[in-house]
Amino acid sequence: MIPVTRSISLQDDEIQLSFIRASGPGGQNVNKVSTAVQLRFDVAGSPSLPEEVRLRLKALAGQRLTNDGVLVITAQAYRSQERNKAEAIERLCELIREASHKPKPRRATKPTKGSQQRRMDSKVKRGNVKSLRQGKPSFD
Repeated sequence: MIPVTRSISLQDDEIQLSFIRASGPGGQNVNKVSTAVQLRFDVAGSPSLPEEVRLRLKALAGQRLTNDGVLVITAQAYRSQERNKAEAIERLCELIREASHKPKPRRATKPTKGSQQRRMDSKVKRGNVKSLRQGKPSFD
């Protein structure tokens, strides 16, 4: 069990981890050892997630979500498999925590009279500056 929030915890078998070769510099270690971790989590088929959290998680995942509803997280910042594995799991938990927060509904408001007046004043001032640039001869 992986605890995420008080009410959400993931089963170990819901997460698939595979170790791949990391990219970038690192010399012989990068060429020999598969230290990068690719974590796969089936958002669409997970029994641990409530429906509203699942929908928000799909929206938050963006490009990391496949067409099948599988979230893919790749971690390769460290030189050891264990640290990359821990980072990938923590990033998944953080995403789920963020999705579990219910967003505060937006209340529509109107601009104040003062802000409308300041906007109009700035537009008039900007228009005056532009008209002065046109180089019209003055008839004073």
